[in-house]
Amino acid sequence: MSKSPQRRAIDNYRNRLTERGMARFEVIGRDDDRELIRSVAKRLAEGGADADRLRAAVNQSISGEPPKKGGILKALLASPLIGSELDLTRPREEGRKVDL
Repeated sequence: MSKSPQRRAIDNYRNRLTERGMARFEVIGRDDDRELIRSVAKRLAEGGADADRLRAAVNQSISGEPPKKGGILKALLASPLIGSELDLTRPREEGRKVDL
């Protein structure tokens, strides 16, 4: 027995989601939080640095654990200026003489 066109369309859509690394799932929550949950899910699905920060913030908030050390170092290493060979050295000055 062949599948209906609607069933094939749903299967194709879910296969495309799977190829993109996405999954469709259902959550139960308050009606007031519907748009919030949708916007969070959309931001997470977009990926990128914003999604990583949001994911980390939500995970930290839910787990109740203190933030992990090394966050500043990780941010600096992810900077677009890495490898740009900027000269950030300051000239060393002894200062001025002051009469006290």
